[in-house]
Amino acid sequence: MKKNKIVLGLVILLLLVSGGSYLYYGVLFKTSRNIESEQPTFNISAETLIEDYNANQKKADSKYLNKTIAIEGIVSSETDSTLVLHNTVFCILSQPQKAKLTKKNVVIKGKCIGYDELFAEIKLDQCTIIK
Repeated sequence: MKKNKIVLGLVILLLLVSGGSYLYYGVLFKTSRNIESEQPTFNISAETLIEDYNANQKKADSKYLNKTIAIEGIVSSETDSTLVLHNTVFCILSQPQKAKLTKKNVVIKGKCIGYDELFAEIKLDQCTIIK
């Protein structure tokens, strides 16, 4: 009798843990969007994005946050996996690229993930170089 209660308790515990894991990973953290295939909500210049964030960060977040945007600007620095436009817009590329784009005008499409106060940068994720 006591052995049956222990087995039943373990089965219930296992069901609770597996159900909790499903909710945590399956529902709360759905697979990420494919930004590359999405049409941009906004087509703007890097200067406009910077001006909007400097004017009112909360208003800019409500307008751009988690949206797919295409940004035109001059590359101020780059690595294999990142580009920085106008020293302020930090773009994380979805696929590493080895291209010498510094001081060139480009168009980047990505998802705006907001303003990073620590580095004083506007960050974009899942970026691709359009032009």
